[in-house]
Amino acid sequence: MTDLRWGILGTGRIAGIFSRGVLASQTGRLAAVGSRAQATADRFAREYRVARAHGSYEALLADPGVQAVYVATPHPHHAEWTMRAAQAGKHVLCEKPLTLNHAQAVTVVEAARAAGVLLMEAFMYRCHPQTARVVELVKSDALGRVGLVQASFGFQREFNPDARLWNRALGGGGILDVGCYPVSFARLIAGAADGQPFADPVSVAGTGYLHPQAGVDVYAAGTLKFANGMVAQVACSIGLVQDSSARLYGSEGWLHVPVPWISTRDGGTSSIFLHRPGASAPEEIAITAPPLYALEADAFAAALAAGWRDVPQMTVADTLGNMAVLDQWRSAVGLVYDLERT
Repeated sequence: MTDLRWGILGTGRIAGIFSRGVLASQTGRLAAVGSRAQATADRFAREYRVARAHGSYEALLADPGVQAVYVATPHPHHAEWTMRAAQAGKHVLCEKPLTLNHAQAVTVVEAARAAGVLLMEAFMYRCHPQTARVVELVKSDALGRVGLVQASFGFQREFNPDARLWNRALGGGGILDVGCYPVSFARLIAGAADGQPFADPVSVAGTGYLHPQAGVDVYAAGTLKFANGMVAQVACSIGLVQDSSARLYGSEGWLHVPVPWISTRDGGTSSIFLHRPGASAPEEIAITAPPLYALEADAFAAALAAGWRDVPQMTVADTLGNMAVLDQWRSAVGLVYDLERT
């Protein structure tokens, strides 16, 4: 397979993490980086051994040596730069969430389809063999009928009105930043229980706590009910410590996934634990894998090389379903972003 030449649009923390993944991948090469300032692009290029540094996003998209763009801007800018990248003929891996809401996501997907480029929302955990093993266990009825899923992703950050996480103008709050993970996991498991790639819930309820000054969700919980009877309890936070794990409860046993989201970021072995009634100890299932973000880059490159319209680990239909649930969860919490009021 010919190396896929990546352009990195943005130079924040996640851009650096993904760039390290490309460097460790089997298929990727860092062709260029684009920043709003030349000095920042130059510094990023030196650190991650990127071939070319551009002092604007426009220059990055005009670079003929870039085949695929990783969009790593703050959430509210994902839609604009994903569409502009698509219109420039670049394939796009956009950091999650794809957009602020479902309506924006539909517009972005339509733009990518019209341009004939590959588009994927960057849920890296979907590309990890641990996730595939969980799906396999559900499909094989190793747990019996799965009736309840509990999944959380949360962390504690001190309030800082200037930080992205606490800034409503930048799409801050827990639901969009990390709540999207347990929602996507619940939908994945509900689909696997029926032999499908994902399922959308028939009802979504939720509540949460909005910061009195920032107006973003500090922590939130949601309940999703699916047509097959499965119920999911999801939770997220930017101001509370959570265990950030997942548990699947079935009629024949239950599965604990201690590290579902950022498993083996630098490569290595992770474990999940299958509990069966009457067993003296759970069965440990170990999964060895390359670096997490390298897996994501390689999955994108494989889909592109195969000429597929979607990356199977996270299709655009899956993304649109996830965005619709996030809209409903935010509505239940009472969180509306400034850009959505216009």
